[in-house]
Amino acid sequence: MAGFRSLARQVRDPRGDLALRRYSLRKCLERFAPYGHRATWDHLCARHGIGPEDRAPDPERLIGALEELEEARAVWLAYEEGFAARRRREKHDGLRRPGTFDDWHRRTWGGRDIAPCDDPGVHPSAPLAEVLDRLIAALGGEPGAACPVCAETDIVWRRDLAREPWFGPVCTGCGIVVPRPVLTAGALARARSTPAGGLASAA
Repeated sequence: MAGFRSLARQVRDPRGDLALRRYSLRKCLERFAPYGHRATWDHLCARHGIGPEDRAPDPERLIGALEELEEARAVWLAYEEGFAARRRREKHDGLRRPGTFDDWHRRTWGGRDIAPCDDPGVHPSAPLAEVLDRLIAALGGEPGAACPVCAETDIVWRRDLAREPWFGPVCTGCGIVVPRPVLTAGALARARSTPAGGLASAA
């Protein structure tokens, strides 16, 4: 099975068939897709002017989408490296049992569903790397009352999510499932008391 870097080379190959290059970009999302496969694809298409069903898109647009994905992946790999170093130190110090934060991290290992968007058409509009920077900063700070990505405070509790966790706080501004460790107990309680309605597209 081809890895991310091998697939990225296929996307960049000027001799390659455009349909194959597009297919290789989609395959990259099986290795790294911060919003989930479909939502990340929708995000890249919207930001780079690629028709979601276009089998022969402009190669420059494909490469632009790939570069955005690669930049975000570099941010995430650096974060994971720091996380692994922290866990090694904690284990050395006798802290073997992971906490709530580590439970969230376990589900995101490898870079899939970091900030999942349950509705593929509703996702943050900012570049992926910028979104991940904001999320990582929030994970390293004190819990707050707002979405770490778009600063929206209107967060609802969904009980019908399409992937694990099957329930949780969803931002009505940008559509991400907000990691619980970044929200205060009060913000989580308010979300649980707010019925989930339809989300407006943030793309």
